[in-house]
Amino acid sequence: MNNELKKTLGLSAALSTVIGVVIGSGVFFKPQAIYTATNGGPGLGMIAWVIGGIITITAGLTAAEVSAAIPKTGGMMVYIEEIYGKKLGFLTGWMQTVLFFPGTIAALAVIFAKQILELLGYNPDANMIMVLVIAIVTILFIAFLNTVGSSLGGVIQTVATVGKLVPLIVIIIFGFIKGNGNPILQPLVGPGATVGGALGQVLIATLFAYDGWINVGALAGEMKDPGKDLPKAIVGGISIVMAVYIVINLAYLWVAPASELAAATAPAALVAERIFGNIGGKIVTVGILISVFGALNGYLLTGPRVAYTLAVKKTLPFSNGLAKLNKGGVPSNSIWLIAILASLYALTGQFNLLTDLTVFTIWIFYVLTFIGVIKLRKEKPDLERPYKVPLYPIIPAIAIIGGLFVIINQLLTATLIALGGIILTLIGIPVYSITSKNK
Repeated sequence: MNNELKKTLGLSAALSTVIGVVIGSGVFFKPQAIYTATNGGPGLGMIAWVIGGIITITAGLTAAEVSAAIPKTGGMMVYIEEIYGKKLGFLTGWMQTVLFFPGTIAALAVIFAKQILELLGYNPDANMIMVLVIAIVTILFIAFLNTVGSSLGGVIQTVATVGKLVPLIVIIIFGFIKGNGNPILQPLVGPGATVGGALGQVLIATLFAYDGWINVGALAGEMKDPGKDLPKAIVGGISIVMAVYIVINLAYLWVAPASELAAATAPAALVAERIFGNIGGKIVTVGILISVFGALNGYLLTGPRVAYTLAVKKTLPFSNGLAKLNKGGVPSNSIWLIAILASLYALTGQFNLLTDLTVFTIWIFYVLTFIGVIKLRKEKPDLERPYKVPLYPIIPAIAIIGGLFVIINQLLTATLIALGGIILTLIGIPVYSITSKNK
């Protein structure tokens, strides 16, 4: 029996995967958080999309070296375990299980619910009970779909890809044709805001929109020539995403000023309505909803696999139940665990708060992964590396510095959110001690 992955992926398949994985909900909703942070100043927001893209490219290029050198299933949790030991590896998986995946799912469900209410003509802020009900029902419904089997997930992802590309293309083309032009780079920030004070906040917003790049390294084992094609796929794919993000944000600003985008729950929907009128705006909004639904499905498809992996190792409480597969061959108990946690997070009714929490926490572990590349180079120089990060150590240094800036800035400017993420993560230490003893 041959368990090795078939090396069938070329550059074009890898490129399209990068683009498909990274473009999600952030590009449609995050301009609101960005222009709120800049007090309606457009310039810093546009610059943040470029800086966020550069940090993401260096992050992808750096983490891919670890992915290629440690071609095991499990992603970042496995890399960190190999580099730093079992306890830190467990903490990575724990953080993803109790915080990153459920928190991100909750954020997407909340914005999905708010968008549905706006589509139906209700004010979401005045109907928070309806927002919470729709968000939780959506989470539980997608969880149920994923317990049936994984084949349906693939169909949803295909539909969602079309769903997110159509509004992007339509807004870009018609935004420039029908928009009347607004300031794009001046002023950098609005009255009362400072560049130094707002930079961290706008970066954490753009990094949410760029998230997903960590999954790209997993392709290394299936690529015909990862040494040559993986860096091209990462740089090319994220550069295309960055170009799309910059162009669509220019289109947003061309149609509506930054001060109005800051006041809109869904800037993309506001812009679509300005361009196409009420009916056309609603049609584009449906496309955005399909995209968010697909992102929700993607996180509920992948997140429970982390919980399941930890349960198989018997490092989670109730591991016996969480490690069970149902008749469809899916870890249904792990899916329900993530769905229930996500439903609890959704009770906050917050999109930006939840995404700030998850991005801050996941970036701590991303930075550990980048440092791990340097650590592995020193400790295991003879390790087979099908792909090496170019311009070493400059690229890893940029990724580390960029990540540390975001982490430290959040600690200083959004201390409660940051501490919440750290505490939830550190709860994993006593959990690991207890489950290790029980084993």
